[in-house]
Amino acid sequence: MRCVLTLPRPTINRVIYEIRVRGHFGQMVLRGLAALQAETDGEDTVLVGPLRDQAALHGVLAQIEGLGLELLEVRRVPVEATERRTCI
Repeated sequence: MRCVLTLPRPTINRVIYEIRVRGHFGQMVLRGLAALQAETDGEDTVLVGPLRDQAALHGVLAQIEGLGLELLEVRRVPVEATERRTCI
């Protein structure tokens, strides 16, 4: 018996970003960042969601800078790949 392990091919929106910013946002700011969900964590706001590519990430970071917000952290969180084992 021979087993082959296959992983799904990377697709668009396979990477989730977490962006931590100092302070809390009002509704107007959150509307401008509609692609991401906002969660408060103590004194900070964490924006979470999938972005299609690096250009989209840089666009969000430019919005944060343009609003004069303090960027604390950017994390890339890969979506868990489901593996499939086929035995023949």
